[in-house]
Amino acid sequence: MRAAEGREAQAPPRDARLAAGLLTLALLAACGLSDWLVANSMLTLPLLVAGLVSAGVTAWGVPRLRQLKLGQVIREEGPQAHHSKAGTPTMGGLLVVPVGVIVGGLVSPADPRLLAVATVTLAFMAVGAVDDWRSLTRRTNTGLTPRGKLLLQAGAALLFLIGAASGGWLGGASPGDVVLPLGWILPLGLLIWPLGLFVFLAESNATNLTDGLDGLAAGCGAVVFTGMGLQLMLRGHEGDPALAAFCTAMAGCWLGFLAHNRNPARLFMGDTGSLAMGAALSAVALLSNSLWPLLVMGGVFLAESLSVIVQVWVFKATKGADGVGRRVLRMAPLHHHLELGGLPEIQVVNRFWITSLLLVLLGLVLLP
Repeated sequence: MRAAEGREAQAPPRDARLAAGLLTLALLAACGLSDWLVANSMLTLPLLVAGLVSAGVTAWGVPRLRQLKLGQVIREEGPQAHHSKAGTPTMGGLLVVPVGVIVGGLVSPADPRLLAVATVTLAFMAVGAVDDWRSLTRRTNTGLTPRGKLLLQAGAALLFLIGAASGGWLGGASPGDVVLPLGWILPLGLLIWPLGLFVFLAESNATNLTDGLDGLAAGCGAVVFTGMGLQLMLRGHEGDPALAAFCTAMAGCWLGFLAHNRNPARLFMGDTGSLAMGAALSAVALLSNSLWPLLVMGGVFLAESLSVIVQVWVFKATKGADGVGRRVLRMAPLHHHLELGGLPEIQVVNRFWITSLLLVLLGLVLLP
């Protein structure tokens, strides 16, 4: 616990605080512009309310989590500089994910799609909480077995897909079709089911892999949720105000969390938060036929996931008799490669945030 207390006693670096403030202002400005220019747009209020409530709840929750001794266990093979983070309270997702879900659901409580998105988000949060809890009680960086974790995620995703299909929501207005740019449509039919399952597993684990530096996943998640909300209002004449507002509520909860998660972090989201983040993005994308925008806007999550896949594949493919293979990166995921290359943690985070902002702009330009 001494390391965590020492980290908390330090004043947050000015550039980390400034970067988080500028990111918040940028997302608020984007939502405000949408509300001003687009009919039926109501993005700013959910963002503000969820952000303020989340910041307050996390401020209240940090000392409680510390009293419960829910301190992060740092994996031995990770960067040595991260060992000072050991003992920092984790499972912060328990504090903020319900805030985003509740605020987003209250925007349009009669819309059953929001209940479906909220349910699968909370289900993935529960899976992450079990994983985090087992890690903490065992004092290791591993909780559930990879197979057990995937099975629980797949089960929650399948229940969502069944509910969405029975409600006629899967794929938005054209069930089974995936809308692409330039007016192209990919008619998948029943193949939308395995694709939907893959999206849930891939996206939730990609956000999980991204959660490795102070403020990285929270900031990128806030940007992508805002981008998804914006594109939902810009597609078509009526847009989709309910799902769009849900997205900005989730963005707000992560911005509020960022007030305590920016460098030096006083709180980590854990798998509790990162799995829920990916599940919410997947659910919204599948219900609104926004898989293409999510792929583009969530490019940072995709790059982080691919960096791990490539690293593992090359290592196994080139492994010699001594059991050692070649490495493409100094360490996977990608953010650790850049960090070990000499780039300070705060700069890695800021560059990934900026990349996410640029990818959101690209996604808006390439709207189906």
